[in-house]
Amino acid sequence: MAWIFYIAITLTTFILMEGFTWWLHCYIMHGVGWYLHKDHHQKEPGFFEKNDAYFLIFAIPSWLLIMFGVMYKQYWMISIGAGFTLYGLAYFIVHEVIIHQRFKWFSRSDNTYVRTLRWAHKMHHKHANKEDGESFGMLWVHKKYWDKVRNDKKRNAKQAESADPISA
Repeated sequence: MAWIFYIAITLTTFILMEGFTWWLHCYIMHGVGWYLHKDHHQKEPGFFEKNDAYFLIFAIPSWLLIMFGVMYKQYWMISIGAGFTLYGLAYFIVHEVIIHQRFKWFSRSDNTYVRTLRWAHKMHHKHANKEDGESFGMLWVHKKYWDKVRNDKKRNAKQAESADPISA
């Protein structure tokens, strides 16, 4: 039954990473780390950004925890490293694929959660400089963004309904 404990550590780590990532994004990436993050807000030509270095910076603790956990049979370390790694995978899929569409895998989604993520991130990117930012999280989205997207969907549905000559 110890495996349940280690799965719980992994899931708890994953969940806590959202808050930690919010803090890192707000105070490090939009603070002393702006040098690396700036080109994410002020696009430059090319596929890669200096901001992509954060992927490597954040992967190092995951790798070390898993490696030392395996070497010393400290399964709690492996679990924390796995939680970091799963969050990194979620970050890649959500931020790079779904939001910024650097890979065109899910470009036509009408899912409310996906649209809310994209809108919240768009509001984050409306600030080209490091000051006055908003919406620093990735998976958790503030209620005001949910409300905006839901209201848009309702308004669009009503407009489509009134424009449809068959239903009239």
